[in-house]
Amino acid sequence: MKKCLFFCLVMLACCNMSAQVSKIVGDWYTVDDRTGESYSIIHIFKATNGKYYGKIQKMLVSDGIDKCVKCKDADKDKPYEGLIIIRDMVDKDGELVGGNVLDPETGKFYYGKIYLKNGNLVLRGSLDRAGILGRSQTWVKSVNSLE
Repeated sequence: MKKCLFFCLVMLACCNMSAQVSKIVGDWYTVDDRTGESYSIIHIFKATNGKYYGKIQKMLVSDGIDKCVKCKDADKDKPYEGLIIIRDMVDKDGELVGGNVLDPETGKFYYGKIYLKNGNLVLRGSLDRAGILGRSQTWVKSVNSLE
């Protein structure tokens, strides 16, 4: 009986963590942590390889530059809209980890971690894998996002 109860609790916890990640999938308004202004909509999705990605769906604010001039290699001069900025993330205990995040303003990649907090998405970009040296942004779910 105790083994059955323990197994049921473990399964419930796993389902709950998986449900957390399914809530991350969809459209999110990026919010500038300095101004509070929304400047783009990011679409987060699970690819056929089982990993999670995020692309700029729509730019809401323009500085007159509509492409990633500071990006390198294949991303160089790609339009912002459609640019993949979250790459190769995997589900680990209800969070997305293990991939990287592109900052289109600088063209630099950072280690990434994504999780939900109070219904909002928190994106942590860092210089180190542990996430100590970096910063976080909180994004808001788009009302047009499919649940």
